[in-house]
Amino acid sequence: MRRLTHIGVDGRAQMVDVSDKPLSTRVAIAKGKIKLQRKTLELISGDQIAKGNVFATARIAGIQAAKQTAQVIPLCHTLPLSEVKVDIVTSVGGVEVTCIARTVAQTGVEMEALVGVTIAMLTIYDMCKAVDKDMRISDVHLVVKTKSAVARPMTAGTKADDAHKAPLQ
Repeated sequence: MRRLTHIGVDGRAQMVDVSDKPLSTRVAIAKGKIKLQRKTLELISGDQIAKGNVFATARIAGIQAAKQTAQVIPLCHTLPLSEVKVDIVTSVGGVEVTCIARTVAQTGVEMEALVGVTIAMLTIYDMCKAVDKDMRISDVHLVVKTKSAVARPMTAGTKADDAHKAPLQ
């Protein structure tokens, strides 16, 4: 079994040192579902929820939350997010929320995607709780995370056709 990286040899919680890791392009996709009554979905689609446009507010909340992940999860690194998208798709019985987070950093971006999707769903819950007492949030999970080398900028004298041959530093 692998050692937990956030636990030091002395047993205390610690933030992982990623300073020796190279920068990589990282993407994470997280999803979750929220069960809603048919009437609630009708109210949302008709923009009749008293608190306002539910899906627009949830998208903004999810994006903002992803940007604040290190503020609410103590051992997460603060990451320069280059993109956060929150997508909400209605279906029979509720909605599925997807959050995609992207960065160029030394550590992964999966916590940001998970926080984004969770807060988007909690926002839907908050905005609809007056009309739907049976809502249920479920199936929050990481769908995929990827890491790829960062393309290196061309230096003086490098031909555009040779840029892909530049050594990784």
